[in-house]
Amino acid sequence: MQRIATTLAIVAALSVAASCGSAADLIGGLPDASGEGDAGVGTGPGDASADAISGFVEGSTENDTTAAESSTQNDAAPVRGADGAEAGVADGGDEGTVDAGADAGESSATACEAGAAQCRDNTPETCVNGRWQSGTPCSAPLPLCVRGTCSPEPPSCASGGPGLINCGPASESCCTSLAVTGGAYHRTYDSVGLAADGGYGYTATLAADGGPTSEADPATVSSFRLDKYDVTVGRFRQFVAVWNGGWTPAAASGKHTHLNGGLGLANGGSDGGYEPGWVAADDSNIGPTNANLACDPMFATWTSAAGSQENLPIDCVNWYESYAFCIWDGGFLPSEAEWEYAAAGGSQQRVYPWGTADPGSANQYAIYGDAEGNCYWPTGTLAPCTGVSNIAPVGTATLGAGLWGQLDLAGNMWQWNVDWYGSYADPCTDCAELTAAAFRVVRGGLFNYLASFLLAPSRNFDLPSDRYGLIGVRCARSP
Repeated sequence: MQRIATTLAIVAALSVAASCGSAADLIGGLPDASGEGDAGVGTGPGDASADAISGFVEGSTENDTTAAESSTQNDAAPVRGADGAEAGVADGGDEGTVDAGADAGESSATACEAGAAQCRDNTPETCVNGRWQSGTPCSAPLPLCVRGTCSPEPPSCASGGPGLINCGPASESCCTSLAVTGGAYHRTYDSVGLAADGGYGYTATLAADGGPTSEADPATVSSFRLDKYDVTVGRFRQFVAVWNGGWTPAAASGKHTHLNGGLGLANGGSDGGYEPGWVAADDSNIGPTNANLACDPMFATWTSAAGSQENLPIDCVNWYESYAFCIWDGGFLPSEAEWEYAAAGGSQQRVYPWGTADPGSANQYAIYGDAEGNCYWPTGTLAPCTGVSNIAPVGTATLGAGLWGQLDLAGNMWQWNVDWYGSYADPCTDCAELTAAAFRVVRGGLFNYLASFLLAPSRNFDLPSDRYGLIGVRCARSP
């Protein structure tokens, strides 16, 4: 492979309208080189410096109510994978650490409340005498453990219908969740960073053999499952119905219970400890009303009644609603380390989720644009973005599949991660940044942004209470 030294222009800051989180308004208005202009997008791989990276801060649309912020090995092939090749789903892998001192049938010494139920490693558990007792692992015809019960489908797809069972070219379940075999990798590589000249771009330098360069910030990730598709409008509609009926997440739910004897992710932040799960004080930050989900007059995908947009990715959801949705659906938000691990192809550390091929303009690898108000979808020709028609149904860019088969890990819609945004903790073993900060991490690129946002190591962030026609959600699950 010929050596490539690529400078990828990137808009590091985009203006935000004061009255609404409009994606149209986010396309204009560059900051000065210090990042002190209009609100923008964080892009540095590991640098949390405010003067280097700015997030969607000023003039953002926030939720109607606010509450206290919650603080919350597989030996991969030594090449980056064939571009556009069919991605296989690996089986097996690390199951996470459990309490070695637990009695037979007891999965962990972690205390619990009588009658509570949860899932661990796709096995239902119930609380008996203050300790979790494991049941029988879920298998066909009820293959999925959801909130402590074996089920044929996550609840968001159980009723069937558009946006629930007809995703991707195979018109399959929109809740399809694929195994990601754990391993080690570097979260920072290919010298992805802000341009040295102080401009609005950053560079990515690739080695002659296509392998990663300038590796830093090592992380180890245990096996987990990551949904193949972003959450659709149709799936989110099911959640809105139960929320309208009074449902809120149970306190401490939403943890990676397959890790660390049920304690969840380790906190890479200064506070130490483990994943807190859902914080009850955040119930008031959930507000998926018709008005809130119509946050962007051009690009909001939600409709008050089911219609032709059920297969589009939901947007205008804040971090709290995204986390609550995944909890209700039997999963959790992925950590940033998990999300990037899947996008990078693990230790292959791919340039893009699909490999090294340029994303092109035909929408086969990713849905993106030029950050100046122009989109490639749906025509394949760069043309002015005009509205929701520039957002593709989930799974449209079929050649963009990652190593384990997930689609839309680059482009179409940013996706919330569980982490607070900050400098990477080194080293990281099943960790996340759980010490409270200002912003939460978003990953994945966007339908109207540059190709440089599609790079697997690139990072972005936003206030957890904000909602835009730019950010959606993808859930992760126990292996």
